Amino acid sequence: MRRIPRIVAATTLMAMMSVVTLADGTAQVAPRAVPPGAPETPYVDPDKAYLFAHMIKGDYGVLYYAVSLDGMHWRELNGGKPVSTDYHGHASIARGPDDRYYLVGNRGDDDPFIRFWSSTDLIHWAPYGTYRPDLSRIAGLDHPLQRIGAPKLFFDAASAGFVLTWHTPTVPGVPDDPERYWASQRTLYVTSKDLKIFPKPPRRLFSWDMATIDTILTVNPEGGYCAIIKDERYPSYNWTTGKTVRMSCAPALFGPYPEPGPSLSPNFREAPTLIRAPNGKDWLLYYEQYAGTSYGLSMAPRLEGPWYQVSGNSGVPAWDRYTMPTGLRHGSMIQIGRAEYDAIVKAYGG
Repeated sequence: MRRIPRIVAATTLMAMMSVVTLADGTAQVAPRAVPPGAPETPYVDPDKAYLFAHMIKGDYGVLYYAVSLDGMHWRELNGGKPVSTDYHGHASIARGPDDRYYLVGNRGDDDPFIRFWSSTDLIHWAPYGTYRPDLSRIAGLDHPLQRIGAPKLFFDAASAGFVLTWHTPTVPGVPDDPERYWASQRTLYVTSKDLKIFPKPPRRLFSWDMATIDTILTVNPEGGYCAIIKDERYPSYNWTTGKTVRMSCAPALFGPYPEPGPSLSPNFREAPTLIRAPNGKDWLLYYEQYAGTSYGLSMAPRLEGPWYQVSGNSGVPAWDRYTMPTGLRHGSMIQIGRAEYDAIVKAYGG
C-alpha cells in the first residue's frame, strides 16, 4: 500500500480545518463544514427515529411501513407486506393531546365517509370513528361534487384541536379533457377537538382560485403556519409551476394564506410529507414522482428556504445522499421516539 507523505496528509487535514479566535484571544482549530457534494455521515439522535406510513405501487391505499434513524436512509418493514388488513387511504398520522396516534383514510374519493383509526403504539390500530362531511353547500365553491380526496390530519397544539383537510372538485372529468376534473380541485377543511364532533361545516382553506390537492399543515418556528400543497394545474408555458409542490405561509392557522411561492420540486410530483432532521435544524421535504416511480427530497434550513433538491435513488451510490426502497407511494412521515422505533421494528421485523 502506498503511504501518503506526512506533509501531504497534514496539508490535507489542515485544508479541512479552520482557525477560530476565541474571546480570550487564543486560537483553536475547528473542523470546516463538509464541502457541497462531499460524502458525509448523517447525524443520528439516540432518542429520535422516523416512521413512514405509506402505500406501494400496485397496492393502492393499503398500509405499509418503512423506518429511518437519520431521516435520509429508509428501509421497509414486515418483509414488504402490509401492516394492516383494515386500513385504506392515503395514510396520514397525527399525534393527539392524549399521546394517542390518529390515522385517517377513506375507501376512495367516492366514499362519503372519512374514517379514523387510533393507536397507542403505532402497531395496533383500532377503528375510532367516521365523519361524513356535507358537501352540498360550500361557501365560495359552486357546484362541489360529492368527492373526498386524500384526507389528512394535523393536530394544532396552540388551539388543542385537529384540522382535517381534503380536496374536492367541482367539474367531472371527460375522456377528451380529464384534466378539467383535476383543475377544479380545491382544498377544504374542518376542525374538531376529538375527531368525534365537527362543530362547523367544511370551508375553503385558500381564497385564491387555483387547483390544490394533498395539502399538509405545519407550525412555522419563525412564527405562524405553513401550508404545503400540490399545485394541481397542468404545467404549461403559462403555468410553469403546474404539478409541483409549493408552499404558502401565514401568521395564523387559517390564514389568510398568500398565493404560494416557487416550486419546491420538479413537475409531476405530489403527496408531500415533511419532517425535521435529527439535528433539529434542517427540514426534509419528500414528494412522490408518480406513479410510484421514485421519491424526491428537497432540503432547507428554514421553511422559507432556501430550498434545494438532494440527489438520491439515482442508481449511482456515489451520487446518493438519501435512499428509499423502490415503489413506495403516498403517505406521511412522522418523528417517533427510539423506544417506539425499537418496538415497531421488533413487531414487524427489519
